[in-house]
Amino acid sequence: MENPIALNRLSKNTVFRKGDVFVLFGELFGRGYATGLLDEAKRAGMEIVGITVGRRDKNNALRTLDAEELAAAEARLSGRIINIPLMAGFDLDAPAGGPTPTDLLAKLTLESWQHDRLDWDYIAQCRDAATARFTDALAQVMAVLDGMIANGRNVFFAHTMAGGIPKAKVFLVVANRIYKGTGTRHMSSQTLLDSDLGRLILQNFDEVSAITFRHLIDFSAAIRKRIEASGGQVRYTAYGYHGSAVLIDGSYRWQTYTNYTQGYAKMRLESIAQKAWAAGVKATVYNCPEIRTNSSDVFTGIELPLIPLLLALKKENGGRWADEQWQACQALLADGLTMTDVFHKITDMQASEIMRPFYDFSAWPMANSQAQADLTIGTSNEITQMHRDSKVMISDLLSGLVVEATGQLIFGESSDPSGPVLWLNHDIVARRLNASHLDSKSPAPLITHGTEASQHEMA
Repeated sequence: MENPIALNRLSKNTVFRKGDVFVLFGELFGRGYATGLLDEAKRAGMEIVGITVGRRDKNNALRTLDAEELAAAEARLSGRIINIPLMAGFDLDAPAGGPTPTDLLAKLTLESWQHDRLDWDYIAQCRDAATARFTDALAQVMAVLDGMIANGRNVFFAHTMAGGIPKAKVFLVVANRIYKGTGTRHMSSQTLLDSDLGRLILQNFDEVSAITFRHLIDFSAAIRKRIEASGGQVRYTAYGYHGSAVLIDGSYRWQTYTNYTQGYAKMRLESIAQKAWAAGVKATVYNCPEIRTNSSDVFTGIELPLIPLLLALKKENGGRWADEQWQACQALLADGLTMTDVFHKITDMQASEIMRPFYDFSAWPMANSQAQADLTIGTSNEITQMHRDSKVMISDLLSGLVVEATGQLIFGESSDPSGPVLWLNHDIVARRLNASHLDSKSPAPLITHGTEASQHEMA
């Protein structure tokens, strides 16, 4: 994408109704965006169907959920799970009897990883094995799903798979230095990308976060054809991240978290939606604002753009309800501190000359820098320390609001989507929230524990 295309309308659902089918293509774990969209599907009376990524046994073999696990997964979903493992990614796959990529990474050390080389022909065999495993299972899933959807029903496929980090000890140390390290502990994200370790991780991100969307669209083609021939409609959505526009010095400006290593996979996800759209398939990637999730918490500072949402709520005529959100956030700060103090830190960071190079949309995703990491991580740590309780954060409250708004925006827009890639910036999020709470007399809960459909950390 050369320029971000912002969603600028508050659409209403005009397609999906009771008895239609909502398919969540990703298992629910932790906190995340999927909750809001799932809530809207439930509100419309849709039947909820989900999948599972399965579980690994002690010998690394992929298995179905046992009875207890299945019951818990279906309770989280409030629907039925098709219990056929759809674990994406190739980090734990290999030709029969061979080592997995994760096994190969176990040999890397902190002293050697930047120079160690992988056998890419062999990695390709692992990738092929994983693709065959995944697509074979997906064909089985679609056969089951086909029998669950009657003619004339509308179907909403919500892709939520993300992540792809191999469980390699060396990467955990590297990641801490890249995403949390300041001063002498800082490490350039470009150093990772220039290594074979980084190259493998980027490939696995592609498989999990992006290529699964293409598989979903391709393998549901028969269902789509049957449903559309019988008068129903089919939609596909996916969650992207490609920065977002927040209020900076009184204007909505695009900004991003640096370095978002998964950004390359998110751009591939966008290209998959564009190709599907060109072929007549209503598939849309919604690039959502930053929130805190179990996986995004790895990225120290990714929560900072959340705080200007409070400014957007007021700018978009939030009235009393917006004031209540400000008061709720204020109550989370330690005695003697105010939201004005918090915004001073946010404003100072946004206005810094250090950050200016990172406001270039065309250069995304950029590598981090020592000065940028020190400023971003330092600001994050300072604001965390301003809270009364580090486990009850302003960013938790605001994350819950973004999850609520994005669910409503995506569900409403998907009746008649305006394009294959759309940005949900703070202006439309604030407008959606203000419209939803126009007659509200009480603030939203301080903490919203959502769910996230990510099979790996760092979605």
